[in-house]
Amino acid sequence: MKNRFFLLVLMAIALFDTAKAQDLTFQQTSKGLLYHIYTPNTGTKIKLNDVITFNVVQKTSKDSVLFSTYKTGNPVKLQVQPSQNIGDLMDVFPLLADKDSALVKVPADSIFKGHEEQRPPFLSKGSSIVFVLKIERIQSLDEAMAERKAAMDKMKAAADLMKAAEVPAMQKYIADKKLVVKTTLSGLKYYVSQPSLKRKPLNGDTVYVNYVGHTLDGNVFDSSIASVAQAAGLQQQGRVYEPLNLVLGTGSVIKGWEEGLLLLNEGSKATFIIPSALAYGERGAGNDIKPYSTLVFDLELVKVKPGHHAPAKPAVKKKTTTKKYVKKKSAVKK
Repeated sequence: MKNRFFLLVLMAIALFDTAKAQDLTFQQTSKGLLYHIYTPNTGTKIKLNDVITFNVVQKTSKDSVLFSTYKTGNPVKLQVQPSQNIGDLMDVFPLLADKDSALVKVPADSIFKGHEEQRPPFLSKGSSIVFVLKIERIQSLDEAMAERKAAMDKMKAAADLMKAAEVPAMQKYIADKKLVVKTTLSGLKYYVSQPSLKRKPLNGDTVYVNYVGHTLDGNVFDSSIASVAQAAGLQQQGRVYEPLNLVLGTGSVIKGWEEGLLLLNEGSKATFIIPSALAYGERGAGNDIKPYSTLVFDLELVKVKPGHHAPAKPAVKKKTTTKKYVKKKSAVKK
């Protein structure tokens, strides 16, 4: 993979070296774009509404690289539409066919005309922004939409499988570990391994928590404890390893934490088994937490710092009305 990356970079550099070494013949569009097609192919040209995938290197006139898809590894994919401004290159794309390469010069003066205050200092007056393009793929809009739908259907099918597997995986983990857990109405499962008789926190309190977070397969993805993080090979540069402090009820942590910490006493230790619905759900988080992942946290509620709580409103007594009984006179005379 690295060799391929460097090869692509060298190809891009070679294109620029060629531009310098040769006396290139440029043509000009009606908007003033200068372009030179390196490899004019005989295939069908790009049409309006086509979806194209292309690699691009963007440079200044002095060859300073501003952006490169070869470096990011993500080619640009977009739909060709009528040009809105000189810098969108939409006037150049219809001149190219599949696998064509081209060099395009966009006058910086045209881009910043009327709003010079936005011109960066490295784009002086009279300079250009230079693009080297390589068309990798051309699709009709229908083809692109069909491909996107197929990809989304595939992702949904995979997500459905992960969702269906979550509960059995959680149940197996609890059974294998022989855990006796309590379950809240939301689905949070927890057990307290070290009880405490100190106060419980309330929303608005600041809590200090030491923790280790891992997936059901034991992969540690985060910890506030230096020795655990080091043993797990976590890359947490610049982190100070100390209890995490947070204010409960502010939404600064996942729902499973917000709910679970309110159940603990200061000084207690517990394990939370948090279903994805109370964690990162269908999106997951980074490479370590996949979609629909149940998370396990071993934690200690080190300290509770009381916050400011709104005083409870006194109960308002409802007024009761007593109906007076009035003895009615009999209408029948005795």
